[in-house]
Amino acid sequence: MRAPPMRRAAPAADYPRRAMRLDLHGRRALVTGASGGLGPAIARALHARGAHVVLSARRVAALEALAAELGERAEVVPADLAAADDRARLCELAKGVDVLVPNAALPASGPLDSFTPEEIDRALDVNLRAPIQLARAAVPEMVARGRGAIVFVNSLSGKVAAPGQSLYAATKSGLRGFARSLREDLHSSGVTVATIFPGFIRDAGMFADTGVRLPPGTGTSTSEDVAAAVVRAIATGKAEIDVAPLHMRLGARMHEVAPSVAAAVTRRLGAAEVAARIADRQRDKR
Repeated sequence: MRAPPMRRAAPAADYPRRAMRLDLHGRRALVTGASGGLGPAIARALHARGAHVVLSARRVAALEALAAELGERAEVVPADLAAADDRARLCELAKGVDVLVPNAALPASGPLDSFTPEEIDRALDVNLRAPIQLARAAVPEMVARGRGAIVFVNSLSGKVAAPGQSLYAATKSGLRGFARSLREDLHSSGVTVATIFPGFIRDAGMFADTGVRLPPGTGTSTSEDVAAAVVRAIATGKAEIDVAPLHMRLGARMHEVAPSVAAAVTRRLGAAEVAARIADRQRDKR
């Protein structure tokens, strides 16, 4: 009798095709940082495609206003991701979701010696520890169901070495490495892992809140562009999506292949001055 053929692992090309099976209609999606910045746009995009959205952040009034706007299929779960008890409670909720979008983050901009030890810990808790813990909680049941999507909202700072961003870049680079390895762990499981890398967003979020003017020609995107990228990542299974004008995406690529050259160009363009102005206006958000 001929032995049954060995079951082989699905090739890499199969990963996007499997991801396309996740229809957002009727799925449960958790969005952190939903009270402001990019969160509301992401929540609206998921809700518009039929998802039941769980809105989480610290500002309850803003969450309730967004939930009222969305109507049915929206619920509010307040949480401060810098607080261990709140992280643990949200992780319990994450065990039942089909889509996880860790979006909440603190700016953490400025020279490293301008941060207190407590501010450093808070940035690490919100920007890195919370997304990792939420993913850890969500993954087992997603795998058991054979479907799910995790989309980390990162930043081009996770790819680019910029002045005044050492702590923020550490959290975002760490999150990128975590996502890439987790994606490999979950290959062929039916659960996809993606990362979105926004550049400067002009209408909402950390940069928009500062009111700092960028050098001419820098280029910006919108929160709706980021939300569309989140939906695209879920639909296609694409690993990483940059949300920025072409020249900024090319610049980020240069920072990866020729970091010294890219850093020199960045310095000549006055990045340090812009970073200092941004950090000064974000100091109260640490």
